Amino acid sequence: MPKFSLAAGLTGERYLQSTGKTRLQFAKSARFAIVSPMQKLPRSFYDRDTIVVAKELLGKFLIHISDGVERVGRIVETEAYLGPHDLAAHSARGMTERNRVMFGPPGHAYVYFIYGMYFCMNVVTESKGRAAAVLLRALEPVKNISDRSCGPGLLCRAMKIDRRLNGHDLLSADFFVAAGTKTEAFKMVKRPRIGVDYAKHWARRHLRFYIAGNPCISRE
Repeated sequence: MPKFSLAAGLTGERYLQSTGKTRLQFAKSARFAIVSPMQKLPRSFYDRDTIVVAKELLGKFLIHISDGVERVGRIVETEAYLGPHDLAAHSARGMTERNRVMFGPPGHAYVYFIYGMYFCMNVVTESKGRAAAVLLRALEPVKNISDRSCGPGLLCRAMKIDRRLNGHDLLSADFFVAAGTKTEAFKMVKRPRIGVDYAKHWARRHLRFYIAGNPCISRE
């Protein structure tokens, strides 16, 4: 199981052991547990530089309402994929049926299937045709999330996100990203993206962002 760092020098696992809490109990007791009412992010939020969007998604809330259940998670880890020139991006291979959504317009969900078992969710960024997106890597559970969400595949499983949501407009009423009523300061960490060793020099770019000290990130 991955370990997670805290500002005090403890790993997330050791921190949780010291408090006697599970990740879910940690989230429930956090100050972010009450997030209503929230303000849905406008299209203009996504129609900006992808790195800026990836950083500013931290601390925002992903909401999915399905089968009458509202699931809410706080975004704590993201990765930026900058377009066809970024060798780690799906769009580096050109437009295909699989990645067509990534080419825009912004503010839509790009959901794909990997390893024959996991879905991953991205938010499409920048103007139509730029083919850039931000991968959501980890959530802090807030409401109606009982499964682990510390990794893109686990995140989608916990939030009941699958291929049916590919291309879904994130300004809809049932699947969107929102800002809470209060903004809490946090330290952001930058690291190379995970699992992109094939992308040559792009593999070394610090395009993964996470909230320091949060026990729900996928990896330090």
